[in-house]
Amino acid sequence: MTPGTDPISPWWSPNRHQDRRGFLQARGRITRAVRAWFEAKGFTEVETGALVVSPGNETHLHAPRADLTDHDGAKRERYLRTSPEFACKKLLAAGETRIFELARVFRDRERGDRHLPEFTMLEWYRANEDYDAVIRDTVAIIQLAAETAGTREFGFRGHKADASLPPEFLTVFDAFERFAGVNLAATVWQSSGDRDALAGAAKGCVRVAEDDSWSDIFSKILVEHVEPHLGQGRLTVLYEYPSPEAALARTKAADPRVAERFEVYACGVELANGFGELTDADEQRRRFVESMDEKERRYGERYPIDEEFLAAVAAMPPASGVALGFDRLVMLAAGATRIDQVVWTPPA
Repeated sequence: MTPGTDPISPWWSPNRHQDRRGFLQARGRITRAVRAWFEAKGFTEVETGALVVSPGNETHLHAPRADLTDHDGAKRERYLRTSPEFACKKLLAAGETRIFELARVFRDRERGDRHLPEFTMLEWYRANEDYDAVIRDTVAIIQLAAETAGTREFGFRGHKADASLPPEFLTVFDAFERFAGVNLAATVWQSSGDRDALAGAAKGCVRVAEDDSWSDIFSKILVEHVEPHLGQGRLTVLYEYPSPEAALARTKAADPRVAERFEVYACGVELANGFGELTDADEQRRRFVESMDEKERRYGERYPIDEEFLAAVAAMPPASGVALGFDRLVMLAAGATRIDQVVWTPPA
């Protein structure tokens, strides 16, 4: 076995690096093309800090701690960011209107063919524009990545998706009905999910534990029965997430059971997650507290709430935004089989 194919040899051995070099060159071309696309659209590239007071307040999101020591020996609890979202929304409150960032972000408990503990997230925001605009952005950027890499078709684990075709648009309620035979809409009332109703609907579909919440059951069905069917043959835009999964998105005025949240898939791989942004600070606080209560119950920990961020939420204009996994996009566009093949220095 040569060093280049030996999984035990380090990534920086010459043969292994040479095996990855084509993917890395494609990454460089895609990065330049994306930056040029945003510049042509009037966006400003920003660079926000990686050390944060709160890394995000989602139940299953985990962040590495990076405590600081002041000159006088005082300790400050900090985290490595899981997203630049909080900082970017503060910039929207400060008056920026179109911004993007290629941000290094960090997530604990994540490693695999599609996950790294440190990765690049492409995130952008449009002030005073609805989330249909950023859906169009997302599709255009994915198509640009394919063109720049010299392909139309993404491939991953035997699945194909022609990025040049118009995407499929599918609501979450319709996707659950089609692929899992679950009437998800019947288990949602206003912004709440009926846990027992969903547990009953999921019988024979997924294994439901006694302590599973509505969101846990939702996630199991999504991962096991819905996601494998998305982005097959062409991109899929999965939209109108149920309100219990709104996260930082606003609910739809016409139907409070659903939120202005979408995700884009190719070959069963989630590439992007976008919102019509919530600007109600009281509602955002309520969601954060609820999520942290659940995190503490499940994992025995909770993250602080960034009060400055909540103040910015109340001050920011209506906006829409997207977080896109840049390494995953490069992986699919360049034809790599693992995410660590498309990063210059894979995490140890």
